Amino acid sequence: MLLSFSGHNIISPALAGSCSSRIGTLASEIAQVLSLAASLFAIRNVIKAESTMFPWMLRAWWICGFLLSASSASLSTYLRTTHPGKKLELPDYVNFLSLSLSSFLFGISIHGKTGIATATATFSSDMKEPLLPAEGQSKQRTRSPYGDATLLQLVTFSWLNPLFSVGIKKPLEQDDIPDVGINESAAFLSSAFAECLDRETERQHSSSPSIYRAIFLLVRRKAAINAFFAMASATASYVGPYLINDFVDFLSRKKERSLTSGYLIALGFLCAKIVETVTQRQWIFGARQLGLRLRAALTTRIYAKGLVLSARSRQGHTSGEIINYMSVDVNRITDFIWYVNTVWMLPIQISLAIYILRTNLGAPGSLAALAATLLVMSCNVPLTRMQKSYQTKIMEAKDGRMKATSEVLRNMKTIKLQSWDSQFLGKLKCLREVERSWLWKSLRLTAITAFIFWGSPAFISTITFGACLMMGVPLTAGRVLSALATFRMLQDPIFNLPDLLSVIAQAKVSADRITSYLQEEEVQQDAVEYVPPGGDERFDVEIESGKFSWTPDSNVTLDGIDLRVKRGMRVAVCGTVGSGKSSLLSCILGEIHKLSGTVKVRGTKAYVPQCPWILTGSIRDNILFGKAYESERYERTVQACAMVKDFELFSCGDLTEIGERGINMSGGQKQRIQIARAVYQDADIYLLDDPFSAVDAHTGTHLFQDCLMGILRDKTIIYVTHQVEFLPAADVIVVMQNGKIAQTGKFDELMKQNVGFEALVGAHSQALELVHAVESSTQQTTSLLVADQEENSDPSRTSKPCQQQQRDPVGVGTDNQSGKLVQDEERETGSIGKEVYWSYLTAVKGGVLVPFIVLAQSSFQVLQIASNYWMAWACPPTSDSNEPAVGLGMDTILLVYTLLAAGSALCVLVRAILVTTVGLSTAEKLFTDMLHSVIRAPMQFFDSTPTGRILNRASTDQSVLDLEIGQRLGWCAFSIIQILGTIAVMSQVAWEQYYTPTARELARLSGIQLTPILHHFSESLAGAATIRAFGHGERFITGNLGLVDNYSRPWFHNVSAMEWLSFRLNVLSNFVFAFSLVLLVTLPEGIINPSIAGLAVTYGINLNVLQASVIWNICNAENKMISVERVLQYTNIKSEAPLVIEDRRPPPNWPSIGTICFKNLQIRYAEHLPSVLKNISCTFPGKRKIGVVGRTGSGKSTLTQAIFRMVEAREGSIIIDDIDISKIGLDDLRSRLSIIPQDPTMFEGTVRGNLDPLCQYTDFDVWEALAKCQLGSLVQEKDEKLDASVTENGENWSAGQRQLFCLGRALLKKSSILVLDEATASVDSTTDGVLQKVISEEFKDRTVVTIAHRIHTVIDSDLVLVLSDGRIAEYDTPRMLLQRRDSFFSNLIKEYSTRSSHMNLNLT
Repeated sequence: MLLSFSGHNIISPALAGSCSSRIGTLASEIAQVLSLAASLFAIRNVIKAESTMFPWMLRAWWICGFLLSASSASLSTYLRTTHPGKKLELPDYVNFLSLSLSSFLFGISIHGKTGIATATATFSSDMKEPLLPAEGQSKQRTRSPYGDATLLQLVTFSWLNPLFSVGIKKPLEQDDIPDVGINESAAFLSSAFAECLDRETERQHSSSPSIYRAIFLLVRRKAAINAFFAMASATASYVGPYLINDFVDFLSRKKERSLTSGYLIALGFLCAKIVETVTQRQWIFGARQLGLRLRAALTTRIYAKGLVLSARSRQGHTSGEIINYMSVDVNRITDFIWYVNTVWMLPIQISLAIYILRTNLGAPGSLAALAATLLVMSCNVPLTRMQKSYQTKIMEAKDGRMKATSEVLRNMKTIKLQSWDSQFLGKLKCLREVERSWLWKSLRLTAITAFIFWGSPAFISTITFGACLMMGVPLTAGRVLSALATFRMLQDPIFNLPDLLSVIAQAKVSADRITSYLQEEEVQQDAVEYVPPGGDERFDVEIESGKFSWTPDSNVTLDGIDLRVKRGMRVAVCGTVGSGKSSLLSCILGEIHKLSGTVKVRGTKAYVPQCPWILTGSIRDNILFGKAYESERYERTVQACAMVKDFELFSCGDLTEIGERGINMSGGQKQRIQIARAVYQDADIYLLDDPFSAVDAHTGTHLFQDCLMGILRDKTIIYVTHQVEFLPAADVIVVMQNGKIAQTGKFDELMKQNVGFEALVGAHSQALELVHAVESSTQQTTSLLVADQEENSDPSRTSKPCQQQQRDPVGVGTDNQSGKLVQDEERETGSIGKEVYWSYLTAVKGGVLVPFIVLAQSSFQVLQIASNYWMAWACPPTSDSNEPAVGLGMDTILLVYTLLAAGSALCVLVRAILVTTVGLSTAEKLFTDMLHSVIRAPMQFFDSTPTGRILNRASTDQSVLDLEIGQRLGWCAFSIIQILGTIAVMSQVAWEQYYTPTARELARLSGIQLTPILHHFSESLAGAATIRAFGHGERFITGNLGLVDNYSRPWFHNVSAMEWLSFRLNVLSNFVFAFSLVLLVTLPEGIINPSIAGLAVTYGINLNVLQASVIWNICNAENKMISVERVLQYTNIKSEAPLVIEDRRPPPNWPSIGTICFKNLQIRYAEHLPSVLKNISCTFPGKRKIGVVGRTGSGKSTLTQAIFRMVEAREGSIIIDDIDISKIGLDDLRSRLSIIPQDPTMFEGTVRGNLDPLCQYTDFDVWEALAKCQLGSLVQEKDEKLDASVTENGENWSAGQRQLFCLGRALLKKSSILVLDEATASVDSTTDGVLQKVISEEFKDRTVVTIAHRIHTVIDSDLVLVLSDGRIAEYDTPRMLLQRRDSFFSNLIKEYSTRSSHMNLNLT
């Protein structure tokens, strides 16, 4: 039946007139309408049955029927217009009815019911469930109304009405926004894009498929539909200019024409505008929809690639560069999807324009217009090339600035401790200045382009009218107005061509960059052979003749590796710094490139890296790591990993949230969290890289006994360690030397071999002997040195155990109720405050240039209208009257027009330059204010604010300020000036009340949801090796899919809301325009000048565009002002104390002695939290060595932070050499002190730049410092010497070497006070012994404060401070403390001695 009713015959009225039988014609028309009605009834039943799978042949038939109906209706309209005497007859009405019915069939043929039903059949129903309910997605959200929308709802965007109903009542939250449709979901798009790539791989028989072809396969169907809508919109837009001449001619000859012909012309205008509105809104929405799909597909692909990049590939791409692929490059490709429709529209627009000009002005006019158009376009080509080069430079400069910004934010603690704030601030300013210079060149070129854009209609019209004048073509008002309307329509293709060329070039560059990234080397999939556990095989790990390298093209890292590890064995790996210990674990994990040999692994793995990798989230989430919570197993794990005590100290126990990179956890806590993570996985094989380096002696013993020897006793364990006391318990010890296994065997066997192992043990033995010597000499008394006798006369005897209080043990306050450290990102609600606009407009010179911008635009508008009015008024209304209306010659009329047009174009140039200047200057000032505010913020701000949140403002929001917001605000003013009428006021009421609240919150949510994607990606890149080791790649990819969907939801509904508004405004303006036409037709002749009426129609044709542009630009500007709002939030951060206080500067040689006096010191991290340090009163004598010990969370690190004023004292004071440090500037304090932090920090650059970033020392001094910290020979071997490269985070240097570089900085600085925070935790005992000797010699006349977990590093201190729960538990000389057998320090010594006793027996 469907085929029979589709095969109708459409007979035009013209053909009907030539038929011999009028009855036959009428019967044919009636049959046509009946068949269409029957078809609609049948489709209604099909849709009710929820079946929309119509064959393509049938759909094609309906499309052809629609085109035939449209042609017939157009022909009928044209014939009635050109033959005024004929009246509309029944066949005409039947034909129009057929057009409306066939239009519906046409919509069905393209979309089916919803247009997304096809994905439902091809994708599993599981994908309808939320991917990540734990990642912030609500478990109960609204299904996508877009997926259930009817055809009428799709055309009018009324499927958004329920969302607007919510948004008008309250500010929208993320959970109020419905899901995206299946075709827009990240999971579906990721799968579809992967299939396209696989298909291309098979077609090309290559491992590197073409990303261009894959993108084409992904978007081709939707892109074809969009192309059809775009071409239909372009065609319909030229109907108005074509009919203007006929309309003016009708008004001039009303007496000779019937009103019916006038109404038909008005109907033609209205139908064309409706078709233009519907098709334009559909192709624009479709382009944005395609952009969303492509963004999701590429983002997920880039993320998945990041998880499998090889070490060599990672060194070639910093995390900042990879994040740029995900944000900047993906955006450029999606921009191309928007502009690609210009390819189809451009030839249609130019062809129709030339046809209209040919019809009205003849061949001379059309050829002149074509030549002028091509000339203007050709002028844009070199400008486009220059703009492309500028854009490339801008992106390079931005990449450099963002890379440096990311590094500064990541290492802010080190920068503040070293007092490098001003240095790195200056570096960022210099990078910004480079970026600003290219921005200025680009924006200046944009101003010239705007001048060409707005001046092109006047230029083309002048050339065209001049040609007509020379060739004797009569210029009537109708012809002139039709030509002017056509020239205005030509603005778009002229302006879009350079944009199109630029976008194509940028998209190609970005696509090539992404292609290059996606083709980067991955981790070798066959490096490790995974064998299922079980069977008779006794070996869990087997390496035979292994040869490995981090850089396969150069040096071999490991060579001749042969290792077999039996099931249940404990294998210890030891060796000097840089000997290949961590690389040995990496070859088992498959991380390092295998050159030859075989590696077999049986069973699952768990990995604990040397540098702790902690995810943002709660402690429990980090331990569970995707596993289900089992209470008994969880409790056993936290007890074995010594976490119970920590949970008691945290206000929210294991639900306390961890900051970015574990910043609010001590080094020991981070280490134990990741050990607990590994233990909870219940794997078969455990690979632990120096797990005891960051924990104190007591905790280390607990971990070894209860964890390695306890809960993991039946597991296969390979652990790297520098603590010799843990070696005797190993079944096998592997000694690494220069990338080879030098020795293997049990402890006593290796000691007997006398090959090199005893050198590692010897240093430990010396330290142990020192401890025993101190213990044996405890009978000798030593005077007690304790300051502040009145308040704390004898702390070692009078201090009592403190009551346990809930507190935050480290430097950052958490919310007592929720345990949240990182609060949800700030989001304003309601309308953008007037103060935001005012702050922006008055940021530069108090806004004095803004009135001049408005004046320039107003002058342009007045001059433009005056030029058009002049031509309409001066030219004769019809070809019958050859004399101009003003009695002047046509050459004079054209000269006046040219002068007015040139004046308007110059006004545009002035306006564009002013907007560019003011916009960029404002962006620069706001950036500088934000940069100063962020750099000067206290550490608490960085501890509780994810880096991605700051980078989002410094990157995305700053780009809006640099390139968009000035233009957007300008366009707002310009659009309002263009259309100051009642329609704008009327429509604005509805817009303001209904649209804005929803759209504004959607834009805010969209901006906020981008940060979690970048943050999650950054964290995943940092821990990719751990993720792969645990086999959790798929889980993290799924998590990323959920985050992408969280971003897509508000973005998709935001752009849909814009189309919702635009459609309604266009329809409203179309009917207002139609009403105006009917009124002009109906008014008696003589009341209105036909030429002026024609001018009104000329402007009225663009009424829908102008009206929509007013609202669009205001809405767009308000959305973009959210970026200003977000940047302004970070320009008012509470600052640290001043860097310098001029009237309180200390003497140049301060501190000369180095005495540190604490007086009743109390520290807390937030007002709602209890004190971390309580009534600390003691004195560190100058030029003495003080050791600080205590359990985890006792306040050791807080004490050092207080010395550097990283956290300010709530009460009490710290006095250094008789100067209260709270009274002087931070730079004067921190620059005079030195610290070697627990977490070694290196910056991307050179060795010299890392040791001496301020360039204060000579090369000789630097080499001397390198030699003292045992790095001299290593750097000498590098070809570049001091200019040897340091990659991001210093990843091309081992953890021990990075710590030695930090020691080198302190040796160069030679401060009177040195603080060591576990400075040698990552080096072996031999190197540690050498460094302790170097420190003793180099700082023998200086005050050295040592926080240590290795007891032997503080046993020879002059004084030892023992902290417990933020109070002084003991403070005395080591010998005096050891005299008290029940003292805390004595217990630590006993634990250390007991732990080492087994090894000591072996030595004996």
